This record gives sequence, C-alpha cells and structure tokens, in this order.
Amino acid sequence: MEVILLERIEKIGKLGDIVKVKDGYARNYLLPQNKALRASKENLSIYEKEKAKYEKLNAQKLKEAEDISNNMQNISIDIIKQASDSGQLYGSVSTKDIADELNNKGHKVLKKQVQLKSVIKTVGQHEVRIVIHPEYIVSINVNIARTLEELTFQAEEIKSIEEQKIIDAQKIESFESKNENEELTNIESNENNQPEENKKAEDEQISDNEA
Repeated sequence: MEVILLERIEKIGKLGDIVKVKDGYARNYLLPQNKALRASKENLSIYEKEKAKYEKLNAQKLKEAEDISNNMQNISIDIIKQASDSGQLYGSVSTKDIADELNNKGHKVLKKQVQLKSVIKTVGQHEVRIVIHPEYIVSINVNIARTLEELTFQAEEIKSIEEQKIIDAQKIESFESKNENEELTNIESNENNQPEENKKAEDEQISDNEA
C-alpha cells in the first residue's frame, strides 16, 4: 500500500514522503495512529492544504522528544525479578516492565518505544534502546536482580567500571598530549637548527671554492 507520511518514521521516510509499505503495517499502525494517509489524489490535495499544520505539529513533537531525551541521558533503572541460582529468570522482563519503571521515575515512555535487542531472561545489566522519536533515541541501563542487596552490588560494580573508564580516558588524553608536545618540540628544534646547518653548508662551499 502507498501512503503519505504525516511524520518521520524510522527507516521508512519523512513528513510528506509517499512510500510503499506492507498492507498490515499501514492498516494496523500508520493509518489508525494518524501517522499517514492513503496515497490518493484526494488525500494528496488534503495534505498540501494542511501541510503547514502538519509541519507545526511535527515541530512540537520534535521539541517534546528533545526535552524527554535530555532528561533521560545516562539513567539506569532497577527491576527485581525471581530467578534461579544460575541467574535465569522465571519468565522474562517485558517492554511493559521497563516502560512502567521509567514512568515511575517520571519519564514519559510508552512500551512500544522500548526496543529490546533480545528477550531479557537473565539477571545482570542490559542495555535497552528507548525510541523517543526517530531523531531522538537514547540508551539506558536496566539492572535486573533477585534482591535489593544484589542490586546494590551491581550499582557498585557499575560505578567502579565508570570510574575506571574515566581514569583510562584521562591516561589516553595525557599520553596523546605528551606525544603532541614532543612532536612540536622536535619540529621547533629542527627549525632552529636549520639556519646553522645552512650556514655550515655555505662555509664548506666557500672553503672548497677557495681551495
């Protein structure tokens, strides 16, 4: 089915694009959620007349997404689930579980905006993508544990890893800065020695000519 997009859709197109999508995707998602119109002469005419309205609406959504995204930088959430001694969950962590926990923390997120790389079935730390908007996608850390004590241990482990990353980054920066300074010193030294080498060469040439 061909549709006219009323907003940007990830991997599909942007506002005003006429694209071909699967019938089910159009009927079950794009059309009922007012994200697209069927591509027809009548609807194309409607879109052109109301284009300014759609552009304004998209700009508002983009600003809202930017604000939400900024508030979700570097956050993590904790979820306690029953699991075996090996760490295998009795069940799994769903997109709804993650969305609910984010909303409890004051972040406005729908479960359809939560993207899992794979089904979460083990305790530990998991990176999860939150698609606020096709232009604003953030990654959060989801800590799954069996008890509060286990969550505390994981939090300390994360803190230790982050601190080590900062230390490593500082070491790399210091090493690169040192190398850069040495290169500049060598260049300046070569430039300073160049006149003396030229004068020496000239003196040798004069001496050869006199001989």
